[in-house]
Amino acid sequence: MTDKKNNSGDMNSGYMNSGYMNSGYWNSGDWNSGDSNSGDRNSGNWNSGNRNSGYWNSGNWNSGDRNSGDMNSGDWNSGNRNPGYLNINEPKMRIFGKETDIDREDLEFPNYFYFNLNEWIDEDYMTDKEKDAYPSYATCGGYLKISGYKQAWKESYEKANEDDKKKTFDITNFNADMFYEISGIDLRNGIEDDKKKDLLKKADELIEKAEELKKEADSL
Repeated sequence: MTDKKNNSGDMNSGYMNSGYMNSGYWNSGDWNSGDSNSGDRNSGNWNSGNRNSGYWNSGNWNSGDRNSGDMNSGDWNSGNRNPGYLNINEPKMRIFGKETDIDREDLEFPNYFYFNLNEWIDEDYMTDKEKDAYPSYATCGGYLKISGYKQAWKESYEKANEDDKKKTFDITNFNADMFYEISGIDLRNGIEDDKKKDLLKKADELIEKAEELKKEADSL
């Protein structure tokens, strides 16, 4: 039985869907925000594959168009992970601007590489400065911290242990200049220089905390 939006499937906010939970139109697949998809979870249109933001893909996870392979940003590829056009194989990986023969399955990056740009900070973990900047915390129980890209890199790095930091130098083709441009983390003088910067930062934080405690004591 169809609804007022001509959906034969269920829980659709879009129109003329035979699939389920689609916000797009004419989908026979499920969970699509795009249109005319027979696959699932597509934000693009006319895909028979799944999780595509591109169009007319029979493969999966493509941002490009008309790919039968997977994870392509280019078009008309039957191979995988191609940024270009009309390829039947998978290109070698480039790390720090250079091709490498390493297999993707053998890649290992430091844990601090996996950071979030948005993080919910509970009221119990907010500093006085954060509470002053976000007074709505009293109602919400905290606030949503939104970090810039390089800021998130740095904060994640600063929280990492020394072993995890050292893994940075083990990355194939590691280039400190390129890494600094990408992340804002300066390892051009090695890990020792970075330790010095970390200690100075912690000293500044302790000074700031001491000033806050002094103000609190003076108000008693």
